[in-house]
Amino acid sequence: MESSLAIRRLSALAHEGRLAVVRLLIKAGPDGLSAGEVARALQVTPNTLSAQFTVLANAGLVVSRRDGRSILYAADFDAMSGLLVYLMEDCCQGRREVCAPLAEAAIRAAACCSPDEGEPS
Repeated sequence: MESSLAIRRLSALAHEGRLAVVRLLIKAGPDGLSAGEVARALQVTPNTLSAQFTVLANAGLVVSRRDGRSILYAADFDAMSGLLVYLMEDCCQGRREVCAPLAEAAIRAAACCSPDEGEPS
C-alpha cells in the first residue's frame, strides 16, 4: 500500500462519526446495513450520514450495493486488512513479545468473519 492511500484511509477514520460508522459496519459483517439502519443506530441525520459515507467510500473503506429500494453499506474488509498490514508490516523490528499480542488479536478478528464460523472443523 502506498503511504498516500494509508493517509487517506486514516484521515477518513480520524472523525468520531465516521469511525462509529465503520465500527458499526464491521460488527454487521459482509452483509452490511441499510443507510436507514445506520442512521437509527447512530442517531444521525441522513444528510450527515451521507457525507460520512462519501468520505469513507472515497477512502475505499466502505462499499455499497443496491438491494431493491435500499442501498446497503458494508465495510471493505480487504481494505481494512490492507491498512492494518501496512501499519504492522515492520512491527517492532521483529520483537515477538511486542508483536505477538497484536498478531493474535488480528487472527481472532479474522476468524470471527470467516465464512466457516460456527462450523465444526
